[in-house]
Amino acid sequence: MSIQPLPLAGITVVAVEQAVSAPFATRQLGDLGARVIKIERPDGGDFARGYDTAAGGLASHFVWCNRGKESVALDLKDPRGLEIARQLVAGADVFVQNLAQGAAARLGLDAATLCALHPRLVAVDISGYGAGGPYADKRAYDMLVQCEAGLVSVTGTPGQPVKAGIPAADISAAMYAFSGVLAALLRRATTGLGGPVEISMLECLAEWMGHPLHHGMHGGEAPARTGVAHAVIAPYNAYGTADGGQVLLSVQNDREWRRLAEQILEQPELAADPDFATNAARTAHRERTDAVVAAALAPLNAGEAVKRLEGAGIACARLNTVADVAAHPQLAARDRWREVETAVGPLRALLPPVNLPGGEDPSMGAVPTLGEHTDTLLSALGMTEGRRAALRRDGVIA
Repeated sequence: MSIQPLPLAGITVVAVEQAVSAPFATRQLGDLGARVIKIERPDGGDFARGYDTAAGGLASHFVWCNRGKESVALDLKDPRGLEIARQLVAGADVFVQNLAQGAAARLGLDAATLCALHPRLVAVDISGYGAGGPYADKRAYDMLVQCEAGLVSVTGTPGQPVKAGIPAADISAAMYAFSGVLAALLRRATTGLGGPVEISMLECLAEWMGHPLHHGMHGGEAPARTGVAHAVIAPYNAYGTADGGQVLLSVQNDREWRRLAEQILEQPELAADPDFATNAARTAHRERTDAVVAAALAPLNAGEAVKRLEGAGIACARLNTVADVAAHPQLAARDRWREVETAVGPLRALLPPVNLPGGEDPSMGAVPTLGEHTDTLLSALGMTEGRRAALRRDGVIA
C-alpha cells in the first residue's frame, strides 16, 4: 500500500508564540506535515522554556508543545528583526500569534493587517478575551480564564472549588485555533482567499461549559460540585478497594442498575426499591446509593472489582496516576508511543490521537533549541553571513 503525503505537506506556518495556546495549535499543524517556523525572543525565547526542568532537564510544557518546529530568534522590537519577521510571513500560508492584547497590532503583526497585505494568508490572533469588550485588555492566564469561564465553580468538592489539573483554557483555545486554520485553508482552496481567524480563550472555554450553562440557564441552578461523582447521575463515583486502590463506576440507566444490584451488590430487591429504582431516586438518595456500592466493593482488590464489574456489563475504570497512564497497557498494545529527539536525547511522546486514513505516520520532529534554525532561515532569505554576524552582535538575532 502506498503511503500518502501528510495532509498539510507544503504548508508553511510562521508563529510568534509563547506558553501553550498558540504553540499547541501549531504543533498540531506540524504533526500533520506543515512546516512550522517559531519566532522567539533572543533573550530566553518562549518563556515556557523556563517553566521547569522535569523533562530530562527541559521544560515539560515546551517539549509537549514544540516538537518538529524550526526556531528563529528575533528581537521584534528592533526594526531589523521585525523586517525579517515580515519577510518570513510573506512566504507563509498561516500566521499564528498569542502576544499580549495589542502587542501584535503595534508591530503590524495582527491578523487584520497581515491579511490585508497578503490576501491568501490565514492569520490567527489568540487572546484571552477577544479584541473588543471591557475585558479586551485584561491579562489572561490559564487559571484566571478557568475562573472567569466558571470551570472552577463546577470543579472540585462541595467545600472546595479547584482548577482543572491541565491547562484547559489554553488547550481549548489551541484546538479551536487548529480547527479554525484547517477550515480557513479549506475555504482558501476553493476561493483563493485566506483571512483572519480570531480565538478568545474565554469564549472557547465557555463553549466547553455548555452542559453546566444549559443546566443552569434553563434548569434554574448550576450543577453542584461533586468531586469525581456526577452531578445528575448516580451511582457515578469512585469507591475504595481492599488494596488501597479506587475504582470508578458509572450506571447510566435503570437496566444497568438492576444488573449492578443483582450481580455486584447481591441485593436484587434494590432494583425495584422506590428509593433506588430510577436515576432520579438514586441521585436524590446519593449518600445511601454510594454507601451500598462502596460496601460491596470494599472487600475486593481493584483488579477483582474491575473484573466483576466488567463481567456484569457495568462501565468502570481504575483511578490511575500519571505513572499508570505512562505504562497503560492499552496505549502500549496500540503502539501509541514514539521517541522525539531533543537536546538532552530522545524523550517518549504519544502519537497524535488522529489516525489518518492513508496510514501515514505524523511528523514528530525534534524539539528545537533556541535559535537553532536562525542562520539557516536567514540564509534562505538571502542574508549574508556577515550581515547575520552583525545582527547577532547587536542582539537582534540569536
